[in-house]
Amino acid sequence: MKALDTELWKRIAGHAIGPENAPLTFAARLARENRWSQPHADRVIGEYKRFCYLAMTAGHEVTPSDAVDQAWHLHLTCSRDYWQVFCPEVLRADLHHGPTNGGAIARDRYYRQYAATLAAYEASFGEPPPGDIWPEARRRFAVDPQGVRINFFDVIILRRRVALALGLLAFVAGWLVGRIM
Repeated sequence: MKALDTELWKRIAGHAIGPENAPLTFAARLARENRWSQPHADRVIGEYKRFCYLAMTAGHEVTPSDAVDQAWHLHLTCSRDYWQVFCPEVLRADLHHGPTNGGAIARDRYYRQYAATLAAYEASFGEPPPGDIWPEARRRFAVDPQGVRINFFDVIILRRRVALALGLLAFVAGWLVGRIM
């Protein structure tokens, strides 16, 4: 049975996360905290809900993408909604978040679980959206975990290629000044 036809999916899809009357909605907070556009945050929330469905139905442990994990982390901070409404009334089961213990064994385990998650996703919902929300495993486990929280009032962020270009430009300018003098 496809997910969209189940009662569980209807409950999950119909659940509004967080206080509905809050000036800063769950989706707006997710967008702000991750520097995402509102449409992207809305898509991530949809994928988070799909992940929750898989966690209840796949028959094995599932592993979220980094974007979906960000939505899950934020939902966990809405503890009353998560533990008093979402788990008991929507999922009708507890859904605990278990971070990695690290190391090669855990890495291999999560690579396998992520592949199994994507296979379960495809069986329930069709092919996952490409790239930005459900990237390939290498990006998920080698690149995305390198992200850190930063305060943009304290730093200036440049894309790597821009920083390298500016460094090259400064080198050339320094070389030219040295030749002129």
